[in-house]
Amino acid sequence: MLNAISIDSVSKTYDGGIRALQHVSFDVLENEVFGLVGPDGAGKSTLFNILTSLILPDEGKISMLGYDVVKDYKAIRRMIGYLPGTFSLYPDLTVQENLEFFAVMYESSIRANMRLITPIWKQLMPFKDRKAGKLSGGMKQKLALCCALIHRPRILFLDEPTTGVDPVSRKEFWDILRSIKSQGITVVVSTPYMDEATRCDRIAMIQEGVIFKIDTPANIVRQFQGHLYSFKSENIFSLLQVMESCPLNCIYYPYGESCHIVFYDDISTALPSFQEFMQQNGQNILEITPIDPSVEDCFIEIVKKAE
Repeated sequence: MLNAISIDSVSKTYDGGIRALQHVSFDVLENEVFGLVGPDGAGKSTLFNILTSLILPDEGKISMLGYDVVKDYKAIRRMIGYLPGTFSLYPDLTVQENLEFFAVMYESSIRANMRLITPIWKQLMPFKDRKAGKLSGGMKQKLALCCALIHRPRILFLDEPTTGVDPVSRKEFWDILRSIKSQGITVVVSTPYMDEATRCDRIAMIQEGVIFKIDTPANIVRQFQGHLYSFKSENIFSLLQVMESCPLNCIYYPYGESCHIVFYDDISTALPSFQEFMQQNGQNILEITPIDPSVEDCFIEIVKKAE
C-alpha cells in the first residue's frame, strides 16, 4: 500500500523555547484511519497545523500525495479537508448556507458530492435553516465535517473532533469516520481520548512533541509487559502517598475511582508482598483484581517507564 503522507524529522519550536515537536517521523498509508494520540499539550495540534500548511516547520520535510507541503501548499489545500479543534464555521449563517459557501469556495457543488455526506446530512436536514451558532456541540461537528468533505478530499484531517461532545455523539462520529474510509478517503485524526484509539487502523503515541510508539492498537496492547491489576482503597489520596515509598518493581496511577498497578516481577510473590506493604502502612484494600490492559494503560506504562 502506498503512503499518503510521509513525515521526515519534523521539528517546531515556538517563541520562548517551547519545543512543540521534536524530530517527528512517520508515514500514513492511503485509505487508512490513522490516529495521533496524546494528552493536551503533546504537540498534536501543532503537527496538524503543519500538515495542513497553516504554519511552517523549523526542520524536516513532509510529502503528501507526492507534493511537498511547504513548496506545493496551494495544490495540497485543494486535496485535503480539515476540521480544526475549535468550531470555525460561520455562526450567523444557517446550516444550509454554510455548506453552500464551502462548496462554492472549493469550486465544487453539494449535488456532486451529496452521496459522500448523505449519512451526516440526513441528521442535519431538520436543522438546515438554523443558524450554525445555535447548534449543539455534536451537530456543529457534523456540520463542520460536511463542509470539510464537500469537495471530496483525498485526505481528511480532524483535530480532536470529539472534544466536548457527548458520548453518544462521539460514537456516532467515529462510525461516520469509518464510513468515510470506505469511500476511499484517508483519515488522520488526533484525540486525547485513549478509548477512541481502538477505532483507528494504526496510531502514533505522542508526548511532549516526541512520537514514541506507532502500531495497531491491538499490537500495542499485546506488547504490554507487566501484570496489570486494579484495586480500590477507602482513601485514594492517602493510598497514593503511601505508594510513593512502595519498594516493589511496579508502576501505579489513579484510574477513575480505582488505582491501577503494574507488577514486573513474579506475580506469585509480588502480589502478596504488595498486600503486606499495604497492611503495614495502614491501607485497607477493598478489592484487587487482575485486568486486561487498554490502550491508555499501554500509553501510561510506556511514558512512566521512560521517566
